[in-house]
Amino acid sequence: MRTIAIIQARMGSDRVKGKVLKDLGGKSVLERVIERTKKAKCVDEVVIATTENSSDDPIIMKARELGVLVHRGSEYDVLDRYMGAALKFKADIVFRITADCPFIDPQMIEFVMENFSDGVYDYASNRINRTYPRGQDTEIITIEALEKNWTEAKEKYQRVHVTPYVYENPDKFKICSVYGAKDFSHQRWTVDTDDDIRFLRKVCEEFDVDTMGWEALAIALERRPDILGLNAHVVQRSMRDV
Repeated sequence: MRTIAIIQARMGSDRVKGKVLKDLGGKSVLERVIERTKKAKCVDEVVIATTENSSDDPIIMKARELGVLVHRGSEYDVLDRYMGAALKFKADIVFRITADCPFIDPQMIEFVMENFSDGVYDYASNRINRTYPRGQDTEIITIEALEKNWTEAKEKYQRVHVTPYVYENPDKFKICSVYGAKDFSHQRWTVDTDDDIRFLRKVCEEFDVDTMGWEALAIALERRPDILGLNAHVVQRSMRDV
């Protein structure tokens, strides 16, 4: 079984242009995501899926510099982009990772895989019943379920956000929801606004993010409301706002 982690990335963003190549403690956001995803032992290959726009050429250059595969596809039909990448690189199982999660923990990726492997599931995710910091989002799906999703999903938001059709239809897919014992979902470790960038840079300054696991960092941040407050006010946009 060939397991591929597909990281979706593009330079365009309504709030922060070029956010995936912003610097965080000497490394770009994208570089941190790639490095961490490659450390997950359950991942055979990492693929960057970006758009056909020339503005995304810097992402291709960075991906090749870091030794990962690349695929180019539709800008807004991200589901089609994922399907194209999965078929191109002959995936049996696909992890969905987004390029705006620089502190994604490889052990989280492995944990979601463990839960997925415990049963005969089509799809597993730690974001359906959210208990982890936003920015630890990990999804895994079989190629058969991805293809069914690709064929049947019709709404625009279902194509942009890749997996809504799956978890909106539990009668059609066998779904595993992964969640933790303690709720850290109020912590926001993703990149969508300038305040998110300020928060993440401060975290890089104050903590050894290259060695800390997600839980140790989450607990440490609970003791630093001054840091958590830097982006606590940011409202996550609805997936239907596309």
